[in-house]
Amino acid sequence: MAIPKPHRTLFRTRYLFLILLLFYIIGCAEVPITHRQSLHLVPESDLLTMSFQQYNEVLKKSKLSTDQQTVQMIRNVGFKIAKAAESFLAEAGQSANIKNYKWEFNVIEDDKMVNAWVMPGGKAAVYTGILPYTQNETGLAVVLGHEVGHALADHGNERMSDALLAQMGGMALAAALSSSPQQTRQLFMTVYGAGATVGFLLPYSRLHESEADRIGLILMARAGYDPREAIPFWERMNKQEGKSRPPAFLSTHPAPETRIADIKKYIPEAIQYYKIPSK
Repeated sequence: MAIPKPHRTLFRTRYLFLILLLFYIIGCAEVPITHRQSLHLVPESDLLTMSFQQYNEVLKKSKLSTDQQTVQMIRNVGFKIAKAAESFLAEAGQSANIKNYKWEFNVIEDDKMVNAWVMPGGKAAVYTGILPYTQNETGLAVVLGHEVGHALADHGNERMSDALLAQMGGMALAAALSSSPQQTRQLFMTVYGAGATVGFLLPYSRLHESEADRIGLILMARAGYDPREAIPFWERMNKQEGKSRPPAFLSTHPAPETRIADIKKYIPEAIQYYKIPSK
């Protein structure tokens, strides 16, 4: 006996709901500080493998800066932020979240690209185009603290999980790579901001941005940088918003006026971790 069409539709809807619920239960993870539950369907081992491969490809295709003073400055700030992230998670009992990270900070010579990003596993790139806005080490700490904040919160995994559900029906990453390797790699690159080099960017949500701002302020404070300096940095970046073609950093990191107001609310929490460097 054939099942009536309305019943088949209802059955499929319930079946899909149960699958999505199962995905959520299995792939649920907690974001540091905010304790929000987020969806992580992509296994860390698969994510790190792809991250290391794609990072090496980006470096091969890019012109790396030969300005040793600039490179050393960025790496100095980057590793301070990384150390702060490791100690912060250790105190929270979440060291396992980044136990397989292999921090690396490289500078890409491109004065037209106002951007920076951190892939899973701690693989980071800073484009020279953002340096006029950072101006100094503290400005860099704002940027790298924010980007490492995205990594600690695993926002990329969450966005990629959403994209795999939406575009590939919840297909596992390994299966997606096998059936649609180019599409999946491109999805990975755009999710993590590295896709800026090819023109298409997948914006973070306001929720993700808020979490990254909050985590980033704490990380930079723990690393010895004044979190209050985040305000003038974002003010400098916001001046670009009204131009016809905003920097890639703003394309992936929307910066409305309310953002600075939110940052001001987070500063009292972050300032507790800041110790004024002794002279």
